Amino acid sequence: MVIIAKHAGFCFGVARAVKLVEDALERGEKLQILGELIHNAQLLKQLESQGAATIGSLEEARPGHKVVLRAHGAGLDTYRELEHHGLSHLDATCPYVHKIHEIVRKAGAHGKEAILLGDKTHPEVVGIIGHCRGPYHIVRDAAQLRELGLSAQTSVEKAYILAAQTTAKLDEWQKCVEITKRQWTNCEIFGTICDATRLRQDEAGKLARNCDVMVVVGGRSSANTKGLYELCAGATQTIWVEQAEEIPDEFLSDKKTVGIAAGASTPAFIIKEVQARMSEILGAQQEEMSFEEMLEQSFKSVSSREKVTATVTGVSPTEVSVDLGTKHAGYVPLNEFTDDLGAKLDELVKVGDQLELLVLRVNDVEGTAMLSKKRLDAIAGFEKIVEAEADGTVLEGTIVDVVKGGVIALHAGVRVFIPASQATLSRGQELETLLKTTARFKILETNRQRRRAVGSIRTVLKDERKGQEEGFWQNVEIGKTYTGTVKSLTSYGAFVDLGGVDGMVHISELSWSRIKEPSEVVSIGQQLEVFVKDIDREKKKISLGHKKNDENPWEVLKQKYGTGDTATVKIVSMTPFGAFAQIIPGVDGLIHISQISNTRITKPADVLSIGQEVDAKISEIDFDRKRVSLSIRALLDDVQEEVVEEEAPVVMEFGPPEEE
Repeated sequence: MVIIAKHAGFCFGVARAVKLVEDALERGEKLQILGELIHNAQLLKQLESQGAATIGSLEEARPGHKVVLRAHGAGLDTYRELEHHGLSHLDATCPYVHKIHEIVRKAGAHGKEAILLGDKTHPEVVGIIGHCRGPYHIVRDAAQLRELGLSAQTSVEKAYILAAQTTAKLDEWQKCVEITKRQWTNCEIFGTICDATRLRQDEAGKLARNCDVMVVVGGRSSANTKGLYELCAGATQTIWVEQAEEIPDEFLSDKKTVGIAAGASTPAFIIKEVQARMSEILGAQQEEMSFEEMLEQSFKSVSSREKVTATVTGVSPTEVSVDLGTKHAGYVPLNEFTDDLGAKLDELVKVGDQLELLVLRVNDVEGTAMLSKKRLDAIAGFEKIVEAEADGTVLEGTIVDVVKGGVIALHAGVRVFIPASQATLSRGQELETLLKTTARFKILETNRQRRRAVGSIRTVLKDERKGQEEGFWQNVEIGKTYTGTVKSLTSYGAFVDLGGVDGMVHISELSWSRIKEPSEVVSIGQQLEVFVKDIDREKKKISLGHKKNDENPWEVLKQKYGTGDTATVKIVSMTPFGAFAQIIPGVDGLIHISQISNTRITKPADVLSIGQEVDAKISEIDFDRKRVSLSIRALLDDVQEEVVEEEAPVVMEFGPPEEE
């Protein structure tokens, strides 16, 4: 039986580097790789046949070619030299290696000495050294760390950091950590061995202990492949090959179970060739099976923290019953199946379904086993979270809780803490408004040991806003109309988010009616249609208008009334010289004190009151000066004249006296 380790082959960083180069070649770019892109001669030969040659130094760089920085990274001097010679480059450095560069740079800036576990001749370590700003020490193992002669007193006087080459051996790293914690108090420890290395070493060790022989596939200069070989060789008979042809027939004779592990730089096609060669030697093509699958088929009992495949046998409102293929009766409580405690289990799962579960607790006395789907999903999801941190991927999740200092977002079963300072673009926004909403965020940091992750919504929003801002300034022009969101209010106006850029609507532009505060007509979060009144590109300022001409009350007045017309008006204010009355919303007219009554009055309040509605004659309209004169007296005089005419005396006509 030939068993291939599940995580054999390209790691994230290698896959990323190869894809960057292949994509660039497909675009027709001319490339030269500075040093070996990855430690695999076969792949490098393949890339060279496609036009990506390998060079040993920048002196060999040809004009018109883009220089590719290898996955192992490069020192600061290389970046400076590229800039000095005006050479364009493609940076294929693994994100995990970039992280170590940043760690040692910051350490040097703060006066700390760096201690690095690794091979000082390895290109990754050479590149890391190139980012150190202060003293540093390279140790190949725990024994060399002891030989440094650093004492507790030295640690008090100086500050240190401890990190590791991404492909360092886990057991040596643990020894170094123990020494550091025991002897030095002033040393900050960074776990920089990448996840791919952890997974491969852990899996290869288990596989080697369960196989008759092991074949480790990878380049001779690959540090992580060397680590796998040494690990497997300590458990069973092992050979290290670069290609399938290197496997001798006699190595597999009389062997029933053969395992394959491969370094992080080994292409899938080479692993397949090795598997085919081994099957050929064994005399029959064997079905490829992962180590996890082999373990699952061999389960005869279960224990805590194991991963199992179970069949659903029953579903109740509170739990799911499963068959583990053992003597134990398995069950998954609702709260271990999903985070949604209001969910109906019969809508999520049915009898006969196969579930991947994690064993939480086994009770051999009662013959039961409690399992969890949610926690296993979270374990797998955390690997995605770690990858997202490395490559800067934007994730999407639901805000499920508001806690002290921030919010919790759920993604792939993993709870990601987002601090309040990183939860919103606006500092004043209430965190409760995010609850139950979908948010997009980036991962700022992870803690593998505690399985904790910290994210940022603000980073994503700022990136998006920056892109929107660039697009806005390219297309904005005076008179253009936008629908924006009211972002904030001041005493003099409202600021409106136009999509990446904020513009200001002055209070006088918010309404045709006279208002004292913007809050009388708009509110924060309201959608508002505005138009651009003025642009100051140098200061990045936008002046906006909101009032529409067809809603101008003076235009409405022009259509509705003319001089000499009578209108029913409402008294809105009074002064010693008269009263102001609203003719239509937005237009007030003055009734001079002499036009209030046809009898002499001392003040307007003798006859009128605020809010009173009266009929008045429009005696004059000045549209240019926005003034209207009204008269109540004119109507009173008109009525009086009519009455006088009706009561005019009868004129008696007298002729000459009749003659007698």
